Amino acid sequence: MDQFKGQPRLPKFAVPKRYDLHLNPDLIACTFAGNVSIDLDIVADTRFIVLNAADLSVNDASVSFTPRSSSKQAVAAPKVALFEEDEIMVLEFAEILPHGVGVLELAFNGVLNDKMKGFYRSSYEHNGEKKNMAVTQFEPADARRCFPCWDEPACKATFKITLEVPADLVALSNMPVVEEKLNGSLKTVSYQESPIMSTYLVAIVVGLFDYVEDHTSDGVKVRVYCQVGKTDQGKFALHVGAKTLDLFKEYFAVPYPLPKMDMIAIPDFAAGAMENYGLVTYRETALLYDEQHSAASNKQRVATVVAHELAHQWFGNLVTMEWWTHLWLNEGFATWVSYLATDSLFPEWKIWTQFLDESTEGLRLDGLEESHPIEVEVNHAAEIDEIFDAISYRKGASVIRMLQSYLGAEVFQKSLATYIKNHAYSNAKTEDLWAALEGGSGEPVNKLMSSWTKQKGYPVVSAKSKDGKLELEQSRFLSSGSPGEGQWIVPVTLCCGSYDMRKNFLLESKSGAYDLKELLGCSIADGSGKINATCSWIKINVDQAGFYRVKYDDSLAAGLRSATESKSLTSIDRYGILDDSFALSMARQQSLASLLTLISAYKEELDYTVLSNLIAISYKVVKIGADANQELMSGIKHFFIGVFQFAAGKLGWDSKQGESHLDAMLRGEVLTALAVFGHDETLKEAVRRFDAFLADRNTSLLPPDIRRAAYVAVMQRANKSDKSGYESLLRVFRETDLSQEKTRILGSLASCPDPVIVEDVLNFVLSDEVRNQDALYGLSGISWEGREVAWKWLQEKWEYIGNTWGSGFLITRFISAVVSPFASFEKAKEVEEFFATRSKPSMARTLKQSIERVHINANWVESIRKEDNLTQLVAQLSSN
Repeated sequence: MDQFKGQPRLPKFAVPKRYDLHLNPDLIACTFAGNVSIDLDIVADTRFIVLNAADLSVNDASVSFTPRSSSKQAVAAPKVALFEEDEIMVLEFAEILPHGVGVLELAFNGVLNDKMKGFYRSSYEHNGEKKNMAVTQFEPADARRCFPCWDEPACKATFKITLEVPADLVALSNMPVVEEKLNGSLKTVSYQESPIMSTYLVAIVVGLFDYVEDHTSDGVKVRVYCQVGKTDQGKFALHVGAKTLDLFKEYFAVPYPLPKMDMIAIPDFAAGAMENYGLVTYRETALLYDEQHSAASNKQRVATVVAHELAHQWFGNLVTMEWWTHLWLNEGFATWVSYLATDSLFPEWKIWTQFLDESTEGLRLDGLEESHPIEVEVNHAAEIDEIFDAISYRKGASVIRMLQSYLGAEVFQKSLATYIKNHAYSNAKTEDLWAALEGGSGEPVNKLMSSWTKQKGYPVVSAKSKDGKLELEQSRFLSSGSPGEGQWIVPVTLCCGSYDMRKNFLLESKSGAYDLKELLGCSIADGSGKINATCSWIKINVDQAGFYRVKYDDSLAAGLRSATESKSLTSIDRYGILDDSFALSMARQQSLASLLTLISAYKEELDYTVLSNLIAISYKVVKIGADANQELMSGIKHFFIGVFQFAAGKLGWDSKQGESHLDAMLRGEVLTALAVFGHDETLKEAVRRFDAFLADRNTSLLPPDIRRAAYVAVMQRANKSDKSGYESLLRVFRETDLSQEKTRILGSLASCPDPVIVEDVLNFVLSDEVRNQDALYGLSGISWEGREVAWKWLQEKWEYIGNTWGSGFLITRFISAVVSPFASFEKAKEVEEFFATRSKPSMARTLKQSIERVHINANWVESIRKEDNLTQLVAQLSSN
């Protein structure tokens, strides 16, 4: 039996075809019993059957295999062994099993755990009484915690599910109910047999729910289930869900394959949502929208998450990746296409501009040495969780956007439809997608894309203008500033002086020089290297369609700075120039002085996506400035307050009649930034409005879009000798039953500059008052002054944190939130030493990435200390 230990995949001598699964969850004892009959095709000589099982006790006497082909009776398995480390069960039979189909039968028991994975329990209140519901979360590899199975995406089978549950509860699965039989206080619920699908998409939810219902244009029933009394909050997601299913049916040219689509809000849920076939599970913040108490950003979050999960019904569920190496096919695609759907439903949100946030997150992570390729080798189930990251989702989505913009939208859509038709009800690899796109476009897609998916990282393209020529050179960009290995086929797009003068070509070699007159019919340089009037600026990577950064020489950079100030560039290009400049400054390839000078060109910026990114950059720059020199920090804060004043003045505190969704989101972010930087008027006004809110929760003075700003302002004033504001916020937290309000408060508390309060907040986050799924919100935005106490707290509580979150991916977020903000080599060493004996394979990658970020910060601080006259420059920029 030992020959099967330590293998990344199950042996292929038995192929599952159908599961007949019976489960009986006990919601009071928090246990479950079950039995399963699996139709198996024995395709090679074997005395063994090897399948996945974990955290289950299997009744050995119940295990038998009955060949269908011969007249043989059931064969009992004389030896049954569970190898917990490998999460497999090995059955050894006395003789070689006959080829062909037979039925494997097993009975088993398990615990409804509290780890938010496998078959688990979630709690809720009904009429003041605490109750349990039973929920499944099987992706990536946790169906094996509910029933023994071939728990790999390529082992697709059909599922016939039967549940025995309390008669008063709602019991849902992937397929519609075919029969319910009452038996005293229990009922037996049988569901239609599913089409062929992977185990990670099987879903079961048992609890007390209400629902709202609608239909798609071709009659598919769509429901949103939520806790009793919250159905109004499900209506927005229902509208988006029904419309999105129609849209994807057209886009993929394949109808939605199941008879119904249920979407359900779960109070305890580790991820954002899960695309189970026909029964999509969500955390409440990603599905429920309250007209009165949700912010505009909450509404957008619900729309994009619903679109993402429904895209998976085709991309992931109907066509499934062959193995986790190709996870990005699922996640990158669903991310990209969710923007397509959201843009179609809500064009006024300008969601493709906001897509830049996805690209930026991908670029940030992929700028690390400790990144990984889009297609990543996975050798053990424990490694899978860590690749559900910004590479698989965000870089994945960004390279798809890059390819679509290169091939053209129509060709791209038609080729996708072909890919889905060809691989429906089966599995695919990255190469299969490339082959379909190659067939549809006639372009060498495989060759173009391999450099983007098979190697990690991305290039920075350096641009110089010299003697009428544009010189381009590519090299791997690393945030550490180190030289990197790698070469890419880079789709270069450039504009010169106006968007009418546009050129596209591929940079396939390390470098190239291009005659501007030939290329664009314009000249840019005279003998002095200055830009002349015919072409006042050159922008490379137009619309940020390519997944790379651009470094301009001084004269090209000056031209773009002027074009930014004069609003000659689109918001997407203004964003790109800013983000590249920030990244280059962090990598010490350009000075902080040049970044701040560029930022001063954004003083009249009003675009939501551009300003939102500038605010994120400002937080980072202020913290790094503080590490470099306290006097510099207060100057930089003053400078950023000046930059954001224009937008704050235009937007004010109160929403205007008929204003855009984007202005509503921007107001909250700008006011939050001013509060964090200690802007006195903002703090006073925020506290005034917060006091009115305490007196009356429905006051018009504090609508949801500006609540976070007010909460952060209150925490700036809180300290150990005056905790009143902090205590008032905790009171609001305790009184609300809206998840979005709770997370809004949690995300504000640790911004307090008093370390004593920060420590108190962190202990509160671990208390029973905060659901495990929400603890991470409390660690977001820890103040610069609170870093040290947070690190001490993480070490002291590590054993508890490990026991509570250690079996899922959330534990990695504790590490990155607390470790990444530091900026000294000593701290990096301290962190390494602490985790030397405490790290596990499932957190190794995150730990290395977090320590690398500390090194990057430390190097950046050292280089800022060496910049001359920075304090004077900041003062000068502030007074302009």
